[in-house]
Amino acid sequence: MWALKLLLLLGLVYAAILIAFFFAQTALIFPARAVWDAGPLPPGSERLELDTADGNRLHGVHIPPRARSGTERPVILGFAGNAWNAEDCASYLHGVYPHADIVAFHYRGYRPSTGSPGAAALLADAPLIHDFVSERFGGRPIVAVGLSIGSAVAAHLASRRKIAGAILATPFDSLAAVGRGHYPWLPVGLFLRHRMNPAEDLSSSHVPVALIVAGNDTLIPPARAQALAAAVPNLVFNRTVEGATHNDIYQRSAFQQAMDDALAAIERAEDRASAK
Repeated sequence: MWALKLLLLLGLVYAAILIAFFFAQTALIFPARAVWDAGPLPPGSERLELDTADGNRLHGVHIPPRARSGTERPVILGFAGNAWNAEDCASYLHGVYPHADIVAFHYRGYRPSTGSPGAAALLADAPLIHDFVSERFGGRPIVAVGLSIGSAVAAHLASRRKIAGAILATPFDSLAAVGRGHYPWLPVGLFLRHRMNPAEDLSSSHVPVALIVAGNDTLIPPARAQALAAAVPNLVFNRTVEGATHNDIYQRSAFQQAMDDALAAIERAEDRASAK
């Protein structure tokens, strides 16, 4: 009898964990309330607003280049990590690409954008943001840069729009696969309400893609990026920053060099495509 009671107790505990996972996953994956307010923007920056079809308003920022060069560079459209403020993301990318126009928007539910965060909303908003940026910049080439979970948003955009390229930092092939790796004892595939599948999105896209991987990433293991790389038809750059973790990669000079090299690889691919 005691064994039966123990099994029943364990079953109840497991069921409670499943219920908690089901209802807490949005806050865990999209911790919008934990994101700090942005710092000051570089001189000349402007804030942007975009209304969605369902009545929400997305807020973004445009940071112009420090100096205009004779050669027109692609517009960099940034998609931040899940704990980043979009303005801080844009400021960071401005430091990496000082001679490019940088645009980034706060995800839904990430103040001051309205609405509720979620995978479906972020993916649906990406083409809308792209079209807004494309019109604003006169149809100039756009390179999407996705950081962490933003890499899935950039990958989805590449499957919906003809962008010049996508640079994906600390990327993954499937959010469900990442979850299963962290929680092998949970039926993640059954209970996950937020679906992001960059490998599936990019498998039918011919947009040039660059991957930058953190060699010691324990949040998104390099194996997930390798699985993504295998699914990309037009992979033009793939570099691992050895020793880097998921969070400290952005402070490493090797990462910033990789970002420069990734953009150069995409621009070369675009030049080859234009020459055909």
